[in-house]
Amino acid sequence: MDFSNFSLALHWVISHGYLLLFLVTLVEGPSITAIGAFAAKLGYFNIYLIFLISILGNLIPDIIYYAIGFWGRIKVVDKYSKHLGLSKERIEKIEHLMEHHAGKTLVVVKLVPFLAVPGLMIAGAAKMPIKKYIFLSILIIIPSSLAFLLVGYYAGAAYGRLSNYANYFIAGVIILFIIISYIWRKISVKLSSKIEKV
Repeated sequence: MDFSNFSLALHWVISHGYLLLFLVTLVEGPSITAIGAFAAKLGYFNIYLIFLISILGNLIPDIIYYAIGFWGRIKVVDKYSKHLGLSKERIEKIEHLMEHHAGKTLVVVKLVPFLAVPGLMIAGAAKMPIKKYIFLSILIIIPSSLAFLLVGYYAGAAYGRLSNYANYFIAGVIILFIIISYIWRKISVKLSSKIEKV
């Protein structure tokens, strides 16, 4: 998401309501969660509904990716894995980790941006029990959604107090998100290299 358009995105989210907020969360969960929480603090939305939308908006795509892997192993995962940057050896490593360390592997898969979609498909291809998969996914999604909810909510609180300094505040938020993105990328690279070593 282009954070320079944060105010435009916020206006768009407010004007379209909960249903479209949910639909966009299916594609871009974290940013929309933060924007929805920001708007909730300003009085436009209910914070609890934003939290629920965030959880569902993250869980539903996870289940879809799982189903694609479960029913389309050869057709989808194996055929397109090269386009996703996954060698046959890496897929086998992830499958092995899914079987023996499901919780830890799902955390890593969901945290590493380029691994999320193929990794969740591999969980389905590895035939991880669906109840276990959903339970573990929810355990991962709740703290993640809560973190972005709190960031957006407290940014909204600060904005309310500092509305006279809106331009400085928005610049500060943009810088903060750039720093967080940089740190997130560094963590993702380290997690990815750990998978390679397993």
